[in-house]
Amino acid sequence: MAEERLQKILARAGLGSRRKCEDLIAAGRVTVNGVTVTEPGCRADMDTDAVCVDGAPVRREARMYLMLNKPAGCLTTAGGDPEGRGTVMQFVAHIPGRVFPVGRLDYDTEGLLLFTNDGEFAQKVIHPSHETIKTYEAVVRGRPSPQAMDMLRRGVMLDDGPTRPAAARITGERTVSAPVKQRGGPVEELVRGAVVELRVHEGRKRMVKRMLRKVGHPVLFLRRTAIGKLHIGNLPLGETQILGESERALIFENPE
Repeated sequence: MAEERLQKILARAGLGSRRKCEDLIAAGRVTVNGVTVTEPGCRADMDTDAVCVDGAPVRREARMYLMLNKPAGCLTTAGGDPEGRGTVMQFVAHIPGRVFPVGRLDYDTEGLLLFTNDGEFAQKVIHPSHETIKTYEAVVRGRPSPQAMDMLRRGVMLDDGPTRPAAARITGERTVSAPVKQRGGPVEELVRGAVVELRVHEGRKRMVKRMLRKVGHPVLFLRRTAIGKLHIGNLPLGETQILGESERALIFENPE
């Protein structure tokens, strides 16, 4: 195994964020081959070097891969929220070791969210060069016309540039609870809208919502149903599932 920065090794072993691990090093609590190290720039090889914190050997953490069916009403962040809102980390608290979310889903969006402690895997999933396809199911106001659907398929111009062509189709209708503006403020009402399935390559902030609003059909409800060929299936909201090698491979396959 190649040499890596010490704080990266410690963070991957579940000893905290890289910043916290830098503090451990600066405090003189870390040794490499019996020698105390205080410089975060120090490098080590877990195959050949003995790394210890407070005298206890640091073990190489087993790689973890899992998916969560994220509920609406929680933030996608590996840290806390200054406003005290719930985060996705509450759903992986039972997982041994440290994992982090791969990419993000909006606060009010449901669906498939990956977690791992494998940085290279996470980068492969989210980096645009790998063109990982994400499938979303949106309930929108009204029913998009054939012209609106063609706009989605060709790509639409957003504030941060044009979107790439997307696979788009209407799969039915659904009634959902959505905020409706009233004189005294917004209230929740049942609204019936079309169900639009979108498959996109990009991961820009709130992109799916912005695309559908651009063609005149604001989103009432949104969930991510698949990444590549890995589908959320019948996994209950708030539940996690460990992913084996064959399931992880599905992430990088194009859905039919």
